[in-house]
Parts: sequence; structure tokens; C-alpha cells
Amino acid sequence: MNHAGTGLYRILEWITRFAYMNLLWIFFTLVGGIVLGFYPSTLAMFAIVRDWLRGKADFPIFPTFWNYYKREFIKANQLGIFISLLFLLVGLDLYYIYSNMDHILSWTSIPLFAFMVLFLLFLFFIFPSFVHYDVKISKLIKNTFLIMLISPIYSFLMILSLIVVYFIMNALPALFFLFGGITYAFITMWLSLHAFDAIQQKQDRHPS
Repeated sequence: MNHAGTGLYRILEWITRFAYMNLLWIFFTLVGGIVLGFYPSTLAMFAIVRDWLRGKADFPIFPTFWNYYKREFIKANQLGIFISLLFLLVGLDLYYIYSNMDHILSWTSIPLFAFMVLFLLFLFFIFPSFVHYDVKISKLIKNTFLIMLISPIYSFLMILSLIVVYFIMNALPALFFLFGGITYAFITMWLSLHAFDAIQQKQDRHPS
């Protein structure tokens, strides 16, 4: 097989892997009754994407996914409770803002918008941090918040990349079903790993 054929085969192979992973993510979310399945399934997907990005690709996807799903089921749902509470606060913020549209530029709206932006950025890093650092939930939340604050460039790149992906998938909705979750996981995991590596390099240069 020539180089062009080999390259095309590799591209098709990774497209198939991405689609398969996205379907596994949806399936295991449903297996857990959505409420209990979403976070373990999402974190299992992120764990596999991390393995891929770290150069580990030759492993069976289904049993590896299932292993991550089972192993992190309880811890993932503990994190899910915290994130769900934050979503509730965001929902209350949006309700307050919508109910006071005539005063949207009042000083009370500024901290509400700031909270929603911080929560969005926090979501970008929390799943990659979960699968990268083996720490307790309380420390994970603290570390993620700190990483978010000191990585504005990577946060900006995530927002920019995901906006582009949104417009593409909005134009072709079928792509969302096949690649929506895995694309989000790949982009945020890839950029997060760069952020983690940059932080580690700084720590190595300036040990405490």
C-alpha cells in the first residue's frame, strides 16, 4: 500500500474510532439511566481520549471503556452532584437575568455573568483534570479552578475551537450525533494536556 493509501486508511480508521466512541458514550449514558450514566460515561470517554493523545492507541475500546466506566462510577457521580448544583445556580442566574431584562446593565448582573463565564471555563478543564490527576474530588475541584485561572490562552483556544465546531455541526446536524461528544472531549483534552504540561514544566523549573 502506498503512502497515500496508508494515510487514507489511517484517517478512516480514526473517523471510525471517533464515531464508535461517541456511540459508546451515548449508549452507556442511557444504560445508567442518563442521570447516573452521563458522568461515568463522559469520564470514560475522556480517559480513552487521554490514552490516545498520550500515544496509546492499540487497545480494545469497548472493554477499556467499560473498565473506566465501572471503576469511576461512584467518584464520577460524586463530581456530577457538584456540577449539577452549579448548573442549578446558573439556571437561577439566567432566570434572574431574564426576569430583569429592563435592568440588565445594572451592577447586580455583572457578578452573575462573571459566574456563568467562570463556570463555562471550569467545565472545559474539569473532565480532563479528573482523568489526568488521581486526587479526591475536593482537591480536584480546587486544582481545576487554579488551572483554569492560570491558563487563559488555552481557555481562549477552547472557546474558539468549539465555536467553529458548533457552526459546522449546526450546518450538518448528523455530525453531532456521530461526533458531538467525542469532538468536545478531544479538543478540551488535547488543549488541557498542553496546559498541564506547561504547568508541570514551570513546577520543574521552580520547585517549591
